[in-house]
Amino acid sequence: MDNLSEALEKLKLASTDSATDSVESCLDCLLKALANNNTEASMKIQEMGILPLLPTLLSPQSSCTPKVANMIAEVAKNEFMRSPCVEAGLIPPLIQLLNSTDQEVLLQTGRALGNICYDSHSLQAQLINMGVIPTLVKLLGIHSHNTALTEMCLIAFGNLAELESSKEQFASTNIAEELVRLFQKQIEHEKKEMIFEVLAPLAENDVIKLQLVEAGLVECLLEVVAQTVDGEREEDIAQLKTSSDLMVLLLLGDESMQKLFEGGKGSVFQRVLSWIPSHNHQLQLAGALAIANFARNDGNCIHMVDTGIVQKLLDLLDRHVEEGNVTVQHAALSALRNLAIPVVNKSKMLSAGVADVVLKFLQSEMPPVQFKLLGTLRMLIDTQAEAADQLGTNGKLVERLVEWCEAKDHAGVMGESNRLLSALIRHSKSKEVVRTVIQGGGVKHLVTMATSEHMIMQNEALVALGLIAALDLVAAEKDFVGANLVSVLHKLLSDERSAPEIKYNSMILICAVMGSEPLHKEVQSLAFIDVVSKLRAHENKTVSHQASLTEQRLTAQS
Repeated sequence: MDNLSEALEKLKLASTDSATDSVESCLDCLLKALANNNTEASMKIQEMGILPLLPTLLSPQSSCTPKVANMIAEVAKNEFMRSPCVEAGLIPPLIQLLNSTDQEVLLQTGRALGNICYDSHSLQAQLINMGVIPTLVKLLGIHSHNTALTEMCLIAFGNLAELESSKEQFASTNIAEELVRLFQKQIEHEKKEMIFEVLAPLAENDVIKLQLVEAGLVECLLEVVAQTVDGEREEDIAQLKTSSDLMVLLLLGDESMQKLFEGGKGSVFQRVLSWIPSHNHQLQLAGALAIANFARNDGNCIHMVDTGIVQKLLDLLDRHVEEGNVTVQHAALSALRNLAIPVVNKSKMLSAGVADVVLKFLQSEMPPVQFKLLGTLRMLIDTQAEAADQLGTNGKLVERLVEWCEAKDHAGVMGESNRLLSALIRHSKSKEVVRTVIQGGGVKHLVTMATSEHMIMQNEALVALGLIAALDLVAAEKDFVGANLVSVLHKLLSDERSAPEIKYNSMILICAVMGSEPLHKEVQSLAFIDVVSKLRAHENKTVSHQASLTEQRLTAQS
């Protein structure tokens, strides 16, 4: 440690008169001390006030520069030394050195900046603002043959790419081409993994997604999948997962997805289709998720249903009914739900037996599967009266929906159950369906749904309740009273925030329940006539007209 103190004193003196030889010997001594006991040596360097002397030693022309940068990199391995490095003004001169042509200077400078800014988003953002991203991308292109420099660039990219502010800068460079070119040259698993770690955060940006697709990344990924699909080594399984996951991520961008779909004739689309019947769960999952991503516009959905994709997905689901893989179930149901959105697909998918296969998962205890199952059925029966009638009279389904309407721990499942219950009534307009829902105990949940914070759900509930009142008021009367329906309607009509549709459908429902003696008494006791008469002046003509009709009805039956 005495040698270290002596070297530090000499460095202080030498740095002022720029005596290169004595500076170099001092730096050698410091680097040796840091290698022996980094923490202790770093503390001594800080105590002796060496850091503020270093910016002057970071000259592009000096032969000492690589050692100075190396020393900063070693010191900045300690968290307690990072702020002092920043305060000593080391970042600007280090950034300047990234323009050097000396590969050792570049390597040590990259290490120094990386260690100083490690785990600090604010410092990384500072680097981005100072323009390091285009500089590093350029370095990667020039020095791609230098393994150490390449790895330094990749580590830097991996850290910076986590920041949203970096994406725009990356998108303005040729990072996509450079990374794909580098990936194509790699043989070792570890090197590919390093590139994957940069690609994943970058591919979250839609502009970069398209750049990666155009640079040929998809072909690289498909090649990795083909090489590793039958592999049993851990690294093969890891690469298969990373490649197929990244492939799915690229399809989340509208432009990149459409480019790969190529009207349903694209070779990439065809390859992805072949993953669905695979025996590998990871590929089945990626295949189903890819179909769900391709199914994000009506044109693609119609083409895929017409070319038989539904049957592939149904076969896949059938393989996962008993003791099935939950992620595969969820992905396949997501794909079916998306495919069922265009009106022309609904009857075709119902004829293919989609509803029957989906119902096999009714006993699932996994909320993500329950959520997608409900969404798929709701999409299928939209405007399909016969299917809504068939499903709405299925006692087991209605019983399960009522059960899920109480799943307070899973708001998504609860919301979708309510919406499907309402949809079965709205699209079937069937007395039998209404009876099944009443017997299953679903009425109270539809009344609660009418108080939802989402207007669309309120409206769906009110329309369904109106149909229940119109088709079988006698059977529903007890449940309406028990769920305080009249009180709920009074609140909706009195609330100025209620949308015109909500007010309109609430008045329709008030008129419909007047045929029940107990409900009629409740309407009278809550002085509805006062609330309704105010709505005659409503700016929405449909609401004001319905208010006049409702007022007449209330007056006639008072």
